[in-house]
Amino acid sequence: MPGIVEADDLGTYVVKFHGAGQGRKALIAEIIAGELARRLGLPVPELVLVELDPVIGRHEPDPEVQDLLKASGGLNLGVDFLPGSLGYDPLAWPVPSDFASRVLWFDALINNVDRSWRNPNLLVWHRDIWLIDHGASLWFHHAWPTAERLVTRPFNASDHVLKDFATSLPEVSVELSARITGDLLAEVTGLIPDQWLTDEPGFTDPAAVRRAYIDHLLTRAAQPEAWLPGVAP
Repeated sequence: MPGIVEADDLGTYVVKFHGAGQGRKALIAEIIAGELARRLGLPVPELVLVELDPVIGRHEPDPEVQDLLKASGGLNLGVDFLPGSLGYDPLAWPVPSDFASRVLWFDALINNVDRSWRNPNLLVWHRDIWLIDHGASLWFHHAWPTAERLVTRPFNASDHVLKDFATSLPEVSVELSARITGDLLAEVTGLIPDQWLTDEPGFTDPAAVRRAYIDHLLTRAAQPEAWLPGVAP
């Protein structure tokens, strides 16, 4: 249950709360996926950290929202609000093969199951398509002991909203795979607040958790032919 919030920088954001059902891991996935997409040239709204004072929930009339605000004191994630944007419709807005292939390849890399024709999680804003809502990706981090077995797990692209337009996967895969480096992933994971990585079972400190994300994604990016049919030349 995100909320539209005006922050003290006068910006308006869709805030996603760490006290929500999926907890801090959904916010971690948003940062890693969103900032990785941005560095690969895909349009993603600006992501910011939002400090929430739980006192704001005291006079909220809806009990469910009140509980959420009270449980979300501290750092939360803000996504730049795109006023006047429209939900993407593939029947009304065909996209170039190169763009569609890049989005599908990226979603396959991060195991984003939430870009289907039922729920595209794409917005059209100023005639450009923007990627949003990546909290359901990177689902391997919900069970770290089994994460290694999922590194090359195939991605099911059968209901991906851009599947029919993604006809340049072999060419795109060669380029994007080469751009996923340890330094790039270290930069992206370095944006995650330490407090969201603290006390993760099986890890000694936040640095170890970041290293696990880096190793997983780096290993996966090196062998796209294993997890995305159609990328082999």
